[in-house]
Amino acid sequence: MPFAVYVLGLAVFAQGTSEFMLSGLLSGIAADLDVSLSAAGLLTSAFAVGMVVGAPLMALTSRTWPRRRALLLFLAVFVAVHAIGALTPHYGVLLATRFVGALANAGFWAVALTTAVALVPDRLKGRATAVVVGGVTVACVVGVPAGAVLGEHWGWRSAFWAVAIVSLPAVLAVLRSIPGGRGTGVAAAPVPVRDELRALTGPLLRPTLLTMALVQGATFCAFSYLEPLLTRVTGLGAGWVPVALALFGAGSFAGVAVAGRFADAHPITVVAIGMTALTAGWAALAPAAGSPVLTLALIPLLGMLAFGTGTALITRVLGLAPGAPTLAGAFSTTAFNLGATVGPWAGGLALDAGFGYRAPVQVSALLMVLALLVAATTAKGRRPRAGERRPSAVHRCARGRDGSPGEHPGNRL
Repeated sequence: MPFAVYVLGLAVFAQGTSEFMLSGLLSGIAADLDVSLSAAGLLTSAFAVGMVVGAPLMALTSRTWPRRRALLLFLAVFVAVHAIGALTPHYGVLLATRFVGALANAGFWAVALTTAVALVPDRLKGRATAVVVGGVTVACVVGVPAGAVLGEHWGWRSAFWAVAIVSLPAVLAVLRSIPGGRGTGVAAAPVPVRDELRALTGPLLRPTLLTMALVQGATFCAFSYLEPLLTRVTGLGAGWVPVALALFGAGSFAGVAVAGRFADAHPITVVAIGMTALTAGWAALAPAAGSPVLTLALIPLLGMLAFGTGTALITRVLGLAPGAPTLAGAFSTTAFNLGATVGPWAGGLALDAGFGYRAPVQVSALLMVLALLVAATTAKGRRPRAGERRPSAVHRCARGRDGSPGEHPGNRL
């Protein structure tokens, strides 16, 4: 695996820390800025909205730029808005910095996924994707718990400063390791936008993207409100929050590692098992939340299932749209973060409605049921030809535009 792919994972680590760290800082932000807990939760949604809007927009804007230049610009903006967020006393300004920072993060993600896949042969595309996504899981293991510790001892603003500082080595690493010109073979002449959009119109790509959004919505819904669940239902002290976040991150890292190894050869199996088990897992966490032992045992398992399934779904999207090298990564990012927008919002609605602190986990289970229904509806909508076996729900989502296996090696099962 080229070293530059790991550099991209390092940069995603810094950005992933920012995206997820609010789960351990919500109470502190709400108290400091005098807003409700659900309003503080909307900071996560604002970041996700910026990712949803920014992924295709930034990908199209930067598609003709040398990739190193694009990556450096997005990182510089990301550092700047975190410094502003750490200084502001106003909720509205903090909300705006989260949105702008997400635009920069979305642009980086879209370019990073395209760059990582372009740097490796076809047989390693799943692993390259896993390395980039793995930066997020390392953020969950190290960055997010560290942010929670900083927030507990020195206030939530210290966590924002830490993200800005940790991003600086990523800037230097990208500058030194990512090829900068078109002659490198990494920044090839772009495919016309019309051709890329045409490649994204396949009827089987859309349900895969929707499935990804629902899976991530379930993950973010529960994860965003994990801190109040642990402290107000499970009965754990605030010092246990970083431990629980680290457990979730450790499980996420394991899930990405497994998905990266098997998603290329067995994507259908990885996604099918992951979605089914994840539905059962979120459904089990709500009643188990009253037990510290059961809760701490389920958290790493759910992290493994959530990010392993998410990684396999990203690999599927990239495999289903080989004719859209720029926008496939962008739309994967959009779907991923559309879920991150809807999830915390839906969990906040459940909290505000008075359903209790278990409610976000229950909403996560419902979102996973919807994801399974989308896959089942997609499979039902295709009538098998004579002598043809009807594919499973997730199998159907993994096929090519015309119903035949796609070009990705993982289709050959």
